[in-house]
Amino acid sequence: MGGFTLDDILATRKPRDSWWTVFMVDPLACRLALLVANHTSITPNGLTRLSMLIGFASAAAFTEGMLAAGAVLFYLSFTVDCMDGKIARLKGTGTPFGLWLDYVGDRVRVVCCAFGWGFGEYTRTGDTDVVLAAVGVVVLDLFRYINGPQLKRVKDATRALLYARLDGQYVLAESVLRSRPRSELEQAAAEFGEVATDEGATVVDLQKAFHARFPWYDRFRVFLVRHRVRTHVVSGIEFHAAVFVVGPLFGPRAMVPVSVVAGALLLAFEMSLVYRVWLAARQVPSTAAEKQKILV
Repeated sequence: MGGFTLDDILATRKPRDSWWTVFMVDPLACRLALLVANHTSITPNGLTRLSMLIGFASAAAFTEGMLAAGAVLFYLSFTVDCMDGKIARLKGTGTPFGLWLDYVGDRVRVVCCAFGWGFGEYTRTGDTDVVLAAVGVVVLDLFRYINGPQLKRVKDATRALLYARLDGQYVLAESVLRSRPRSELEQAAAEFGEVATDEGATVVDLQKAFHARFPWYDRFRVFLVRHRVRTHVVSGIEFHAAVFVVGPLFGPRAMVPVSVVAGALLLAFEMSLVYRVWLAARQVPSTAAEKQKILV
């Protein structure tokens, strides 16, 4: 087998990831991925299937009331799930179908664990709150993974419309970030912004309105970028960790309150993304006067 090093594995990590993954999962996942890469021939899709099997075991443990075991198995399932992408990038053995399998596997794991916990606790206690909480977890998870792609479509459409309205006088920031070095603050500010590469091009910051309302945001983002953490502090990953790892470890009475708090935080961060995209979309000029104002 290959002689990969830990540095090789570390190089396959995402440039930015959830704080739960960065601090609580990657330290273990990277070392396990190193063992898998050097001593087995298991494929990324094989790891995804293994992650799903462990996820089913977690759901079964929740159903039987073994909450601590379910929490540990869910954590292991997610850890293995984090390994498949690392192995795929390291060995170049990923497949297009693997993207679908990984995505659907995550959704199936959440649904099974949520209803395993909800059904199990209801049969033991008769408490309908756990059933409502389980349904809420599934609905919020689906909303999170529907909302993300739709917001990306809105951002892409906003960029395309702005480009057309300004007669092609700006370029997308992503291409520039690859072509020349930029400060951390510039990278932070350029998430939706546009920067000039050719003489005569226009600098358009689509996050100008957001920055004006929240001037501290760039400093916060720079701090997180230094630690490889994305600014969406409570994403689906943190939501799952709270509901299926943290909550169960505190016992059955903590499950519903933890789910409610985690769900509220997830919704708050999702709405913050919607708000940012809405502000950005409002900056597309619709009249000649607005266009001239941007071009000046």
